[in-house]
Amino acid sequence: MRTVVVGGGVIGLAVAWRALRKGVAVTVIDPAPASKASHVSGGMLPPANEQLFDQDDLRALCLASRSLYPSFIEELEEFAPAGYRRDGVLDAAFDEDALLSLDHMESFLDGLGVRTQRLTPAEVGELQPAFIPALGGLLAPDDGAVDPRVLNAALCTAVEALGGTLVRRAAVRVNDHAVVLDNGDTVPFDRLVLAAGCWTHEIEGLPPGAVPEIRPVKGQLLRLHSDPPLLRVTARALIKGRSLYLVPRLDGELVIGATYEERGYDETVTAEGTHSLLGRAAEVMPGVGALRFAEVSAGLRPGSPDDLPLIGPTAVPDVYLASGHFRMGVQLAPVTAEAMVAHLTDAEPVAAAAPFTPLRPAVLAAAAAR
Repeated sequence: MRTVVVGGGVIGLAVAWRALRKGVAVTVIDPAPASKASHVSGGMLPPANEQLFDQDDLRALCLASRSLYPSFIEELEEFAPAGYRRDGVLDAAFDEDALLSLDHMESFLDGLGVRTQRLTPAEVGELQPAFIPALGGLLAPDDGAVDPRVLNAALCTAVEALGGTLVRRAAVRVNDHAVVLDNGDTVPFDRLVLAAGCWTHEIEGLPPGAVPEIRPVKGQLLRLHSDPPLLRVTARALIKGRSLYLVPRLDGELVIGATYEERGYDETVTAEGTHSLLGRAAEVMPGVGALRFAEVSAGLRPGSPDDLPLIGPTAVPDVYLASGHFRMGVQLAPVTAEAMVAHLTDAEPVAAAAPFTPLRPAVLAAAAAR
């Protein structure tokens, strides 16, 4: 059974790796693997966010992926380090409204059986001394973050170690059970997984309506560096009705993000985006301006018509979608990979992924309108 995965981001690579472990022959097609949305992502792995309060299906999917992450990483690190740390995620409140949000989040997570610890202002200061005085905090000690760049490198290593093929070309068209590359070569397949993010619907050759348009949502991230690290654990700073995520790496890098911009396929890094991120960070960490500047980058998150993932078979026989994860691609990689491999091997479907079929009404209607 020959499977071709178009797209070498964290989703496509995770699907390829898990399929190879099941004995499936896999070819990944991407002109520059591990270089797009997940390359820019901060990699925070929180237990939940406000989006999950009223979305039962998405909540179940996120919790399923959360439960898979430790074993997913353990198996991957048989091949290479994966950049995973599970030393807690802190939500820190810096105004009264944010403190009320912590109450809501604590109650919500308690109902899900997620372990949390409520922190006093003094305890927040002890954990994150670089912060200005907070009004309180909520620590999820069993959660953490992953460095997507290290994760993607490990996935590439694992794919090739298991005999997978990485074709560094662009897929431009799908013919009858073959992918046509930008140089005219073809790669035959028995089953095809389209995982090319917001470029997925631009691949030609499929019937109209088979793949919905997946819009790009720009996000800019700032990377600073200090020695020793400025922050001890991954954090979300809640202030003025917004949250800022702050992801420290063990090597002293600090990832600050992110902006949300509806700018089409514009991947330009802007002074405005950098200024916004630095300004928001300085509100809660006065010392941030003294850190060494490392990088500012922009990526395009893939947003499906209803902003929910697309996981499973399309209306075209042997063609599957694994895309549209918006800002949760890294977070949902383990469960997406498990669900896709179940489809590719005709195994028992993954129940948590079932509501995210590309054949759901909202997606079909949007695809038909293209």
